[in-house]
Amino acid sequence: MDINLIIVAVYSYLLGSIPFGLILTKIFLKKDIRKIGSGNIGTTNVLRTGKKSLAAATLLLDLMKVYFSIIITFTYFENLISYSSLICLIGHIFPIWLKFKGGKGVATYLGVILALSFKFFLIFGISWLILSFLFRYASLSSILSSLIVFVCSYFFNNNFSLILFIFFIIILYTHRENIVRLKNSEESKIKL
Repeated sequence: MDINLIIVAVYSYLLGSIPFGLILTKIFLKKDIRKIGSGNIGTTNVLRTGKKSLAAATLLLDLMKVYFSIIITFTYFENLISYSSLICLIGHIFPIWLKFKGGKGVATYLGVILALSFKFFLIFGISWLILSFLFRYASLSSILSSLIVFVCSYFFNNNFSLILFIFFIIILYTHRENIVRLKNSEESKIKL
Protein backbone atom coordinates (compact mmCIF):
# COMPACT_ATOMS: atom_id res chain seq x y z
CA MET A 1 0.00 0.00 0.00
CA ASP A 2 1.16 3.53 -0.79
CA ILE A 3 2.62 5.12 2.36
CA ASN A 4 1.04 8.45 1.38
CA LEU A 5 -2.42 6.90 1.61
CA ILE A 6 -1.68 5.74 5.15
CA ILE A 7 -0.25 9.12 6.23
CA VAL A 8 -3.22 11.04 4.83
CA ALA A 9 -5.70 8.56 6.30
CA VAL A 10 -4.17 8.84 9.79
CA TYR A 11 -4.14 12.64 10.15
CA SER A 12 -7.44 13.07 8.28
CA TYR A 13 -9.22 10.55 10.49
CA LEU A 14 -7.72 11.88 13.73
CA LEU A 15 -8.60 15.48 12.89
CA GLY A 16 -12.09 14.49 11.77
CA SER A 17 -12.72 12.49 14.93
CA ILE A 18 -12.17 15.40 17.36
CA PRO A 19 -15.62 15.73 19.05
CA PHE A 20 -15.78 19.49 19.52
CA GLY A 21 -19.48 19.49 20.49
CA LEU A 22 -18.75 17.13 23.36
CA ILE A 23 -15.57 18.95 24.42
CA LEU A 24 -17.20 22.40 24.46
CA THR A 25 -20.30 21.34 26.39
CA LYS A 26 -18.15 19.45 28.94
CA ILE A 27 -15.92 22.50 29.48
CA PHE A 28 -18.53 25.28 29.52
CA LEU A 29 -21.71 23.55 30.69
CA LYS A 30 -20.26 20.63 32.66
CA LYS A 31 -22.70 18.43 30.74
CA ASP A 32 -22.44 15.47 28.38
CA ILE A 33 -24.09 16.47 25.08
CA ARG A 34 -24.78 12.78 24.44
CA LYS A 35 -27.36 12.91 27.26
CA ILE A 36 -29.16 15.96 25.87
CA GLY A 37 -31.77 16.11 23.08
CA SER A 38 -30.97 13.65 20.31
CA GLY A 39 -27.70 12.59 21.97
CA ASN A 40 -25.77 13.71 18.89
CA ILE A 41 -22.47 15.60 19.32
CA GLY A 42 -23.13 18.03 16.45
CA THR A 43 -24.12 21.67 16.15
CA THR A 44 -27.90 21.20 16.07
CA ASN A 45 -27.92 19.25 19.31
CA VAL A 46 -25.53 21.71 20.99
CA LEU A 47 -28.05 24.40 20.00
CA ARG A 48 -30.66 22.50 22.05
CA THR A 49 -28.70 23.37 25.19
CA GLY A 50 -29.83 26.96 24.63
CA LYS A 51 -26.28 28.20 24.18
CA LYS A 52 -26.10 29.64 20.67
CA SER A 53 -22.50 30.70 21.19
CA LEU A 54 -21.46 27.08 21.91
CA ALA A 55 -23.40 25.86 18.89
CA ALA A 56 -21.67 28.45 16.69
CA ALA A 57 -18.27 27.46 18.12
CA THR A 58 -19.03 23.77 17.47
CA LEU A 59 -20.00 24.56 13.88
CA LEU A 60 -16.87 26.61 13.30
CA LEU A 61 -14.47 24.09 14.87
CA ASP A 62 -16.05 21.09 13.11
CA LEU A 63 -15.80 23.03 9.86
CA MET A 64 -12.20 24.07 10.47
CA LYS A 65 -10.88 20.61 11.37
CA VAL A 66 -11.66 19.25 7.91
CA TYR A 67 -10.64 22.50 6.23
CA PHE A 68 -7.26 22.24 7.99
CA SER A 69 -6.95 18.57 6.98
CA ILE A 70 -7.58 19.43 3.33
CA ILE A 71 -5.10 22.33 3.42
CA ILE A 72 -2.41 19.95 4.73
CA THR A 73 -3.29 17.48 1.99
CA PHE A 74 -3.31 20.18 -0.69
CA THR A 75 0.16 21.28 0.43
CA TYR A 76 1.82 17.85 0.60
CA PHE A 77 -0.41 15.31 -1.18
CA GLU A 78 -2.38 17.33 -3.73
CA ASN A 79 -3.71 14.30 -5.62
CA LEU A 80 -5.36 12.93 -2.43
CA ILE A 81 -7.67 15.84 -1.56
CA SER A 82 -10.93 13.94 -2.16
CA TYR A 83 -9.56 10.96 -0.24
CA SER A 84 -8.53 13.16 2.70
CA SER A 85 -11.92 14.89 2.86
CA LEU A 86 -13.76 11.56 2.79
CA ILE A 87 -11.61 10.06 5.58
CA CYS A 88 -12.04 13.22 7.67
CA LEU A 89 -15.82 13.02 7.28
CA ILE A 90 -15.75 9.34 8.26
CA GLY A 91 -13.67 10.27 11.32
CA HIS A 92 -16.32 12.78 12.39
CA ILE A 93 -19.19 10.32 11.94
CA PHE A 94 -17.32 7.33 13.45
CA PRO A 95 -14.81 8.72 16.00
CA ILE A 96 -12.70 6.10 17.74
CA TRP A 97 -12.84 8.06 21.03
CA LEU A 98 -16.66 7.77 21.25
CA LYS A 99 -17.10 4.11 20.30
CA PHE A 100 -17.63 5.18 16.68
CA LYS A 101 -20.76 7.22 17.50
CA GLY A 102 -20.18 10.75 16.25
CA GLY A 103 -21.95 13.56 14.45
CA LYS A 104 -23.97 13.57 11.26
CA GLY A 105 -21.27 15.24 9.21
CA VAL A 106 -22.95 18.46 8.06
CA ALA A 107 -20.46 20.91 9.58
CA THR A 108 -17.61 18.71 8.40
CA TYR A 109 -19.17 18.65 4.93
CA LEU A 110 -19.23 22.45 5.06
CA GLY A 111 -15.49 22.44 5.75
CA VAL A 112 -14.97 20.21 2.72
CA ILE A 113 -16.87 22.43 0.31
CA LEU A 114 -15.26 25.56 1.77
CA ALA A 115 -11.84 24.07 1.00
CA LEU A 116 -12.85 22.75 -2.44
CA SER A 117 -14.96 25.64 -3.70
CA PHE A 118 -16.12 28.81 -1.94
CA LYS A 119 -18.89 29.01 -4.54
CA PHE A 120 -20.36 25.71 -3.34
CA PHE A 121 -19.97 26.83 0.27
CA LEU A 122 -22.11 29.89 -0.49
CA ILE A 123 -24.66 27.80 -2.40
CA PHE A 124 -25.02 25.45 0.56
CA GLY A 125 -25.25 28.28 3.10
CA ILE A 126 -27.86 30.27 1.18
CA SER A 127 -29.88 27.13 0.38
CA TRP A 128 -29.77 25.99 4.01
CA LEU A 129 -30.94 29.37 5.33
CA ILE A 130 -33.81 29.64 2.84
CA LEU A 131 -34.96 26.06 3.43
CA SER A 132 -34.67 26.47 7.22
CA PHE A 133 -36.84 29.60 7.18
CA LEU A 134 -39.36 27.85 4.94
CA PHE A 135 -39.59 24.48 6.70
CA ARG A 136 -37.85 24.93 10.11
CA TYR A 137 -36.16 21.53 9.92
CA ALA A 138 -32.34 21.47 10.18
CA SER A 139 -32.17 17.90 8.91
CA LEU A 140 -34.29 18.52 5.80
CA SER A 141 -32.38 21.73 5.05
CA SER A 142 -29.05 19.91 5.32
CA ILE A 143 -30.11 17.02 3.09
CA LEU A 144 -31.62 19.24 0.39
CA SER A 145 -28.77 21.75 0.48
CA SER A 146 -26.16 19.01 -0.03
CA LEU A 147 -28.26 17.72 -2.95
CA ILE A 148 -28.42 21.24 -4.43
CA VAL A 149 -24.61 21.56 -4.18
CA PHE A 150 -24.16 18.22 -5.96
CA VAL A 151 -26.58 19.21 -8.75
CA CYS A 152 -24.90 22.61 -9.15
CA SER A 153 -21.51 20.93 -9.49
CA TYR A 154 -22.63 19.67 -12.91
CA PHE A 155 -23.54 23.14 -14.13
CA PHE A 156 -20.20 24.56 -13.05
CA ASN A 157 -18.29 21.71 -14.73
CA ASN A 158 -16.59 20.99 -11.46
CA ASN A 159 -14.11 18.13 -10.95
CA PHE A 160 -15.59 17.30 -7.55
CA SER A 161 -19.02 16.03 -8.67
CA LEU A 162 -18.27 12.42 -7.70
CA ILE A 163 -17.06 13.24 -4.18
CA LEU A 164 -19.99 15.64 -3.69
CA PHE A 165 -22.37 12.86 -4.69
CA ILE A 166 -20.70 10.50 -2.20
CA PHE A 167 -21.04 13.14 0.53
CA PHE A 168 -24.71 13.61 -0.31
CA ILE A 169 -25.29 9.84 0.08
CA ILE A 170 -23.40 9.87 3.42
CA ILE A 171 -25.47 12.80 4.72
CA LEU A 172 -28.62 11.01 3.57
CA TYR A 173 -27.45 7.93 5.51
CA THR A 174 -26.57 9.83 8.70
CA HIS A 175 -30.00 11.48 8.64
CA ARG A 176 -31.95 8.25 8.10
CA GLU A 177 -33.64 8.51 11.52
CA ASN A 178 -34.51 12.15 10.84
CA ILE A 179 -36.09 11.12 7.53
CA VAL A 180 -38.31 8.63 9.35
CA ARG A 181 -39.31 11.33 11.87
CA LEU A 182 -40.00 13.80 9.06
CA LYS A 183 -42.20 11.21 7.36
CA ASN A 184 -44.11 10.64 10.63
CA SER A 185 -44.29 14.39 11.40
CA GLU A 186 -42.24 13.82 14.57
CA GLU A 187 -39.10 15.79 13.70
CA SER A 188 -38.24 18.70 16.00
CA LYS A 189 -38.33 22.15 14.43
CA ILE A 190 -35.53 24.64 14.92
CA LYS A 191 -35.88 28.15 16.24
CA LEU A 192 -34.01 30.71 14.17
